Amino acid sequence: MAATIDTTCCIAGGGPAGMMLGLLLARAGVPVVVLEKHADFFRDFRGDTIHPSTLTVLHELGMLDDFLKLPHQKVDHLNGKFGDESFRVANFKWLNVVAAYIAMIPQWDFLAFLASKAKAYPNFHLEMSTSAQTLSEENGRIVGVHAVSPAGPVDIRAALTVGADGRHSTIRESAGLKVDDLGAPMDVFWFHLARLPSDTTESTGRFDRGQISVMINRDTYWQCGFVIPKGSSETMRAKGLEAFRAAVAAALPIARDGRAEELKSWDDIKLLTVTVDRLKTWHRSGLLMIGDAAHAMSPVGGIGINLAIQDAVAAANILSRPLRAGTLTDADLAAVQARRLWPTRMTQNLQIALQRNVIGKALNADKPFRAPWILRTMLSLPGLRTIPTRLIGLGVRPEHVGTAGT
Repeated sequence: MAATIDTTCCIAGGGPAGMMLGLLLARAGVPVVVLEKHADFFRDFRGDTIHPSTLTVLHELGMLDDFLKLPHQKVDHLNGKFGDESFRVANFKWLNVVAAYIAMIPQWDFLAFLASKAKAYPNFHLEMSTSAQTLSEENGRIVGVHAVSPAGPVDIRAALTVGADGRHSTIRESAGLKVDDLGAPMDVFWFHLARLPSDTTESTGRFDRGQISVMINRDTYWQCGFVIPKGSSETMRAKGLEAFRAAVAAALPIARDGRAEELKSWDDIKLLTVTVDRLKTWHRSGLLMIGDAAHAMSPVGGIGINLAIQDAVAAANILSRPLRAGTLTDADLAAVQARRLWPTRMTQNLQIALQRNVIGKALNADKPFRAPWILRTMLSLPGLRTIPTRLIGLGVRPEHVGTAGT
């Protein structure tokens, strides 16, 4: 017989959206249970970029100083190289915010930090190694989830269930919600290479004829991305690891000294299958979807984690009062989608435009590649060159913490 847990809000998924929403609701006096299917937060090559928008949220929560005590690297600008031309794509020092930089930190450290802060509230409960399986429904309303824990089956009953379980969401599938696939022309191989004292300190994206690569300074190593045409990973693997090492050496200047040999097997190389999609409707009665479960983002700009955090802040601002009062309605859930749909749509439209006009063209170019004229113009005019900085650093209509602590 399944155990039963009664709560006000059950959140499926202990990623950035789920952990931030759990923290904010608990802070506002709402009993909340977060289900995380893994035993820990350790997964490599997840989003490690904490942008100024998220750092501002942490500041508003009074947690920024503690967060910055964790080992991290500060990135106050981003460079892009298109063929032989280099551009300063973003300069976060232009932003009038408390932390004008990206904090590079492993996502598992970020999630563990949020969990530690949330556990200070007695109405917050985190269930690790507990996987939401299916939704529980009564009279057309979602009333919780059926889950599996180390102790066996468990039924969580809640006034609100939130699906924050990522782009391969079990909750989304169980709810039967319809998804618009917006398309992506690429996938990405991620791997680490050692960083030497003589290396540059600059994190850079490189776009050239038939190849795109990213190298992110992580102090003692480089986090590297090698972009490939959509669905071509098996073809590349079939060519062999030596061919891949040669392609890496051609794309990344740091790898031309033999460092590509650090890739000993395909186990050292992780594939990110890029998806850009969006739910038509983010909610059903008693159910709300947020983060990647509602809208999977392209890795362009590294903004997915920060958009998920913005969803969580908006959801907490709108839902904490009716959840506390026991007056939650479908209109409240629709208000969250209404608040977050426009920023999501605008961000995805920009990502898709970049995918088509920069990424897709670079991957298919058979001659020297140049930055598109619109990007060249934007980055050269004082009145326009702050636009990429704001979009990457703060996003479209950033959210601010409005829930009162208790």
